[in-house]
Amino acid sequence: MTAQVSSQAADRVETAPYEVLVDVRNHIGHLTLNRPAGLNALTLGMVRSMQQQLDAWAHDPQIRAVVLRGAGDKAFCAGGDIRSLYDSHKQGDTLHEDFFVEEYALDLTIHHYRKPILALMDGFVLGGGMGLAQGADLRIVTERSRLGMPEVAIGYFPDVGGSYFLPRIPGELGIYLGVSGVHIRAADALYCGLADWYLDSRKLTQLDERLDRLEWRDTALKDLQSLLAKIAVQQLPAPPLADLRPAIDHFFALPDVPSMVEQMRQVTVANSHEWALKTAELLETRSPLAMAVTLEMLRRGRHLSLEDCFALELHLDRQWFARGDLIEGVRALLIDKDKNPQWNPPTLEALDAAQVESFFDGFDYHGN
Repeated sequence: MTAQVSSQAADRVETAPYEVLVDVRNHIGHLTLNRPAGLNALTLGMVRSMQQQLDAWAHDPQIRAVVLRGAGDKAFCAGGDIRSLYDSHKQGDTLHEDFFVEEYALDLTIHHYRKPILALMDGFVLGGGMGLAQGADLRIVTERSRLGMPEVAIGYFPDVGGSYFLPRIPGELGIYLGVSGVHIRAADALYCGLADWYLDSRKLTQLDERLDRLEWRDTALKDLQSLLAKIAVQQLPAPPLADLRPAIDHFFALPDVPSMVEQMRQVTVANSHEWALKTAELLETRSPLAMAVTLEMLRRGRHLSLEDCFALELHLDRQWFARGDLIEGVRALLIDKDKNPQWNPPTLEALDAAQVESFFDGFDYHGN
C-alpha cells in the first residue's frame, strides 16, 4: 500500500523534538517511541519518522536488525493519538485520513521488512501498538504487558492489520478479542500467538547489554533467537484463556452479536456462568455498530491476504468518521468525559443487517 500524503498535511505535520528516539549500537537500529506521558500514542509525525528511518536502515548494510520499544515502563504504545484525529475531522481537515493511510503503510513495512525486527511489548500494547508489534519477527512480553484491540469501546473497529492477525488466532479467540476489546496479559499473549517470548522486566537492561555485545555469527534472526533463548522463556503458567476456550469457541462462532449475548445470559454451567454474564454485560456497553462491523470484518479477513486486509480496513476508515460511532465515542470518553456515549443504533436489538453490510459495499480486493 502506497502512502498518499496531502500537501495540506505534509506542510503542517512535523515530528515534535524527540518523539521518536533513534540510536544505532552494535549494528542494531533502536527506535524508541518517546511520548511516555501519552502512553507513547502515535502521531502522524511519529509514523512518518519511523517510516523514514526504517526505509533508510533497510538499505544500510551496517544495520543487521531493528529494536522497537516505548519510553517509560507503562506502555510500548497505547494506540494512535485519537484526540488529534477527532479534531481533524471536526475541522474538516485531512490529517485523520492521511494518518490511517500512512500508519497502515508503516505496519506493512514492518511485516515485510528485510531485516529482523524485535518488539519489546512492555506495558500497554493497544491498537496502533499492536499494529507495530504484530509484524515484528520477535515479540517479547513482560509481566507488565497488557495487549488488546479495544477499539469497539470508542465506537471504532480493530484496524492496523487486526482483520488479518486476529482471525488467525486458533479457534474463535481472535474474534472474542476483537469484538469484546478485552486486554490480555503475557501468558494469554503467548497462548494466542501474539507474542513469542516472555522476559521479566527486570531483565530488560540485561537484554540491552547483551544486544550491545552480541557477536554476529549466523543470520541476524538466528543470532537474536539464540540470545533470547538464554535469558527469556516461552512458557508461563496456564493461560486463563485456555480454560475459557471451549466457551469462547462456542459463543463467538454464533451468527451475530445479539445471538452471542442472548446465549451468554442463558449459561448455567458453573465454570462458565460468571465469565459469560460479565462478557454479555461488557458487550452491551460497546458500540453495537462497531461490534457488528468488526465481526463481519474479521470473518472476511480470515480469507484475505495481508494486503487485502489493510485495504479493507482503509475502505471502512473512509466511511467511518461520517457513518460510524467513533466521533461519539471519543466525545463521550475523551472530550466531554461523561462516559455516556449515545451509540447509533443504541442497542444490539436495533442493529440493521443491511446497515452493517453497506460498509462493505464497493470493496474490491486482489482476489476479484
